[in-house]
Amino acid sequence: MDLIKHEKYNHIAHHRFILCFWVGKISAAEKILIVASDLTDMGDPDKHDVRNNLWEYAPPYHIFVSHGYEVDFVSPSGGTIRFMMDPLGISSYTVNYEGFQERANHSLKPTEVRLENYVAVYVGGGYGTLFDVASNKQMLDVMAGIYDNGGIIGSCGHGGGAFANVKLENGQFFVQDKKFAGFPDSREKEKAWAMQVILLPFMVESELKRNGALTVDKGDVSDKYDIVLGERIVSSMFLPSAVLVAKEMIVLLDQDK
Repeated sequence: MDLIKHEKYNHIAHHRFILCFWVGKISAAEKILIVASDLTDMGDPDKHDVRNNLWEYAPPYHIFVSHGYEVDFVSPSGGTIRFMMDPLGISSYTVNYEGFQERANHSLKPTEVRLENYVAVYVGGGYGTLFDVASNKQMLDVMAGIYDNGGIIGSCGHGGGAFANVKLENGQFFVQDKKFAGFPDSREKEKAWAMQVILLPFMVESELKRNGALTVDKGDVSDKYDIVLGERIVSSMFLPSAVLVAKEMIVLLDQDK
C-alpha cells in the first residue's frame, strides 16, 4: 500500500531540546543500520562540501535508540564519518550523551555487516552518498539484502539517491514501481551548493525516475514536508522531515512484532 502521510511539524523542530523515551523490551538482534558517506568534498578545485548533514542523521538516531534499537553506521571505507552543521538541540544531546559520535567514529565496512542482524536501513542527506554510496556495489548489496530480508527502508532528502541504483534479488531496481520522495530536481537547479547541478553525478529525482520509481514532488503533496509511504519504505524530500521518517519507521517496525 502506497500513501502520503501528512503530519503537522515545525520545520525547525530538530533544534528543540525534546527527548523521547522508550519502555519495553526488544530482541538484542534488532538493530538499525545507518548508511553514510566517507567523503568531505566533491573533488573539485573549490572543494564543495559533501559531508553528511548532521541534522538529517542525529535526530533519527535519537528516535531509534530511544525506542530501544541498537544502531550501527556503515560507510564505503568504514571508520570515521564526518558531518556538516553544528550540533544544536536534540542533535547536541544525541552526539554528547547517546553514543552517536562513538558509533559514527567507528562505522562498519560493508563487508562487516551481518545482514540478518538488521531490521531497517536509514540514509540521511548531504551530497556525499551520491558520490560514494550510490555507485558502490557492496553498499548497494547491503541495502538490498536488508530489504530482501523484510527490512524497512527510510531516507530523507539526498539520501534517497543512495537507494536509486539498488537492485534486489529478482534483478529489479529496488525503487521500481514504488512511491518514493527525494530531493527535487527543481530545487537542485536553483541552488549554488553544487554549481546548479554541474558537479553532481546525478540529480536524485531524475535518477529515481530513471530506475522506475513513482516519484513524488512538491506539487503532489499538501505540505512539502510530508512523508511518503511505500512498500516498507518511508521517504521525504527535505531535511526537516528526517525525524518524521524515523518515527514512521518505528511505527512500521512495531507493526511487524
